[in-house]
Amino acid sequence: MKKKITALVLVIVILGIAGSSVVVTAENEYRLVRQFGKISRVIDTPGVSFRIPFVQSTDTLPKQTLLYDLTPSDVITKDKKTMITDSYVLWRISDPTKFAQSLNGSIVNAEGRINTAVYNAIKNAISSMNQDEVITSRDGELSEMVMARIEDNMDEYGIELMMFETKQLDLPDDNKEAVYERMISERDNIAATYRAEGKSEAQVIQNTTDKEVAISISEAEKQAEILIAEGEAEYMRILSEAYDTEEKTEFYSFVRSLDALEAAMKGGEKTVVLSADSPIAEIFAGYEK
Repeated sequence: MKKKITALVLVIVILGIAGSSVVVTAENEYRLVRQFGKISRVIDTPGVSFRIPFVQSTDTLPKQTLLYDLTPSDVITKDKKTMITDSYVLWRISDPTKFAQSLNGSIVNAEGRINTAVYNAIKNAISSMNQDEVITSRDGELSEMVMARIEDNMDEYGIELMMFETKQLDLPDDNKEAVYERMISERDNIAATYRAEGKSEAQVIQNTTDKEVAISISEAEKQAEILIAEGEAEYMRILSEAYDTEEKTEFYSFVRSLDALEAAMKGGEKTVVLSADSPIAEIFAGYEK
């Protein structure tokens, strides 16, 4: 009986030692294997591994992305105006060994470091800008400035800052309305300046266009006059060639006189009184002869 009990105890001890040597690592965690308190290796892949019982121990660190929400705080702009900033940071442990050695593997300690670094970066960034610039930079420019100021500082702690965002960047309630009214007035002045410049430019374009149109019309009229004069000259040249003899000239005069008489007789019954020495009377007198 004693032998059976001894054997059973031995089996239990062996199973206990075997169980304590198994290390199960989840997908969202790091396992730090320590030997006599010193980190001997880091397990960063999920699965089952082993450690030496009573000699090695394990610690767990989160592997997933973590959120740290900063406490709202006051900051001073370059033009000595107070603003309230409320922001958050997404971060992760990038180097478990550095994290454990520098921060004792404590998430609370890490958040304290992040809070200090981020607040200092926000304060330095905002203190380099006037209040108007801070307000207009809320679309992402401020986040980029803050990230650039704190990114390198976290590497020594094995921390990677993945994103910084401002939830609220506002004015204190006691002077918010006055600042907004001043900014609206400034924007209205800028808009009025743009409108005046636009009207001035439009008038310049209108005047230039009117001048160009007037020049074009004048040039067209000039060309038309030249063409008319050339046409009349050509007409006279053709007539001159057509009636280049005395007989043709007399015939042309006869035809032109008849045309004139026909034009005068239009519009009903009319009587034409001609002097004896008029060209038309002479034509008729000569015709009768």
